[in-house]
Amino acid sequence: MTDILIKNGTVVDGTGAAAFAADVRIKNGLIAEVGQNLASGGERVFDADGCIVSPGFIESHTHYDASMWWQPDLDPLPGYGATTMILGNCGFSMAPLHPSKQARDEVMGIFSFFEDIPIGPFQQNVPWDWTTWSEYRKSFEANVKVPLNYASYVGHIPLRLAAMGMDAWDRAATSEEIQKMCELLDDALAAGALGLSDNMHDHDGENRPVPSMLADDAEFSALFDVMNRYPNTCYQIIVDTFMRMNGPANLKRLEGLLAGRKIRVQIAGGIPTLWFQAGILPEMQKTIDEMRAAGIDVWPGFAHVSPTSVLSITKSLIFAQSNDYVWHEVVLAETQAEKERLLRDPDWRARARESWDTQAWDHSPLKNPQELLMLDSENGVGPIGGTLKEFADSRGIHRSDAMADWILENGLLSTVHMAPFPKDEALTVALMKDPKTVGNISDAGAHLQMLCGGGENALLLTKYVQEEKSLTLEEAIHVMTGKLAEHFFLPDRGVISPGKRADIAVFHMDEVGYRQFEKAWDVPDGKGGTTWRFTRPPLPTRLTLVNGVPTFENGAYTGEKPGTFLSPQAANDDGPVAIAAE
Repeated sequence: MTDILIKNGTVVDGTGAAAFAADVRIKNGLIAEVGQNLASGGERVFDADGCIVSPGFIESHTHYDASMWWQPDLDPLPGYGATTMILGNCGFSMAPLHPSKQARDEVMGIFSFFEDIPIGPFQQNVPWDWTTWSEYRKSFEANVKVPLNYASYVGHIPLRLAAMGMDAWDRAATSEEIQKMCELLDDALAAGALGLSDNMHDHDGENRPVPSMLADDAEFSALFDVMNRYPNTCYQIIVDTFMRMNGPANLKRLEGLLAGRKIRVQIAGGIPTLWFQAGILPEMQKTIDEMRAAGIDVWPGFAHVSPTSVLSITKSLIFAQSNDYVWHEVVLAETQAEKERLLRDPDWRARARESWDTQAWDHSPLKNPQELLMLDSENGVGPIGGTLKEFADSRGIHRSDAMADWILENGLLSTVHMAPFPKDEALTVALMKDPKTVGNISDAGAHLQMLCGGGENALLLTKYVQEEKSLTLEEAIHVMTGKLAEHFFLPDRGVISPGKRADIAVFHMDEVGYRQFEKAWDVPDGKGGTTWRFTRPPLPTRLTLVNGVPTFENGAYTGEKPGTFLSPQAANDDGPVAIAAE
């Protein structure tokens, strides 16, 4: 490990306090000293003249749990100053596991479907040599080395599957099965899991609610009793403000279950920001206010980036989550020949038209062809750049037929891009300024043929700070650093201060940019070849340090993998201590 003295920078320390000129000395992976005109003690000197020196950014909502095993460089995160990522969100984690192969395969299938990750790499690259979460952590640390630190929830969905097998999809748990879940949760929290994550949102490709949605109040109460024994852990849950719009009922149920408990709660979608969600916003805001007034430590999670996605027949859950299971048949078709056959079949086309007209949610992209952009043609035949509505109108045909025609003519790997949902920007900024919210949510690591996720933090620096000036630089960095470290009980991260871990991003504001997607053909397909994912060029940072080790410098990933598994701790736990400068 090389000690470093970062000279001549402007420190934005992650607390929200005003920026100040200072040097930062790093020794043995810790911040040893922060001050002006620090003299070199023989360590490497990095000149940060004109640059911002901030804590490394925390990716607060990712799904790299699986792809870390075969994409350990975590591209493009190092180039965006990311130093810590949170795994196991939304009730999805890779442990614990039921001993049966069928239930283990079900965990793979759930991850593959809901996070849009090819199932082949799961089978080829992951050892699956665990049943409990504590065994999973040991395997992970032994087999996976990455450039970011990581902390992980244990998911309610695999908890149910591990305790109930395939019955988890069909019924409430017995008292014995609930006890088994509690034992597995206790094992995970004792082994350093970040907490429990949950899902009251998703249905699978057969329109089945995910197993966690079949849990009764007795099951939730028992799991929360376990969490109460671990006060420095979090409960993360996604509620439905996007499909069936029962988020208000989800929140009221949680309010009753969490009353009187000392559990920190992050509710993804707790205060919805999209205009089509405006009808449920007042009720959800009211419930959040009531939960806080009742002493529930609730932190709404929000995305500063309006949801957008890519409609692909290769790998996409957008059709199923739009309540259209006819086009989803094409996604599930295993061969290109079968996909093409369906797209050409008159009977399938008739069913597809009917599904788009009568089954798809009114706010879904399928009902809004004026918001679907034909941007990515495999062969360039086109038209490229217009909307699906314009293309359908030009041919005088139904929008479903028009999309089928365009994909057939442009190649089966072509994709149609959804314009971002219109969003309440004032509410988004208010959430960023709220001291108890979780921002910088990106879904990085999931939906890799639909979005990138990694690099969405750039918008905080470009759109909100430089262009709209709705946030100060200090506020934007606080959203991505100190505020998140506080939420996740990671007190040795997120702030530039002596004694903290040396997770640091150095960047020049004139150089940062929100980069466009590009395809990288580097995802193993499990058949000896590769398929593609979306990534983007770097921010770039001048320097990204993780535990004092450069992971990005001179415009490129360094190849270093100093990331470690992080566990939550109280702010007054014995942690790193300040090192006196020599």
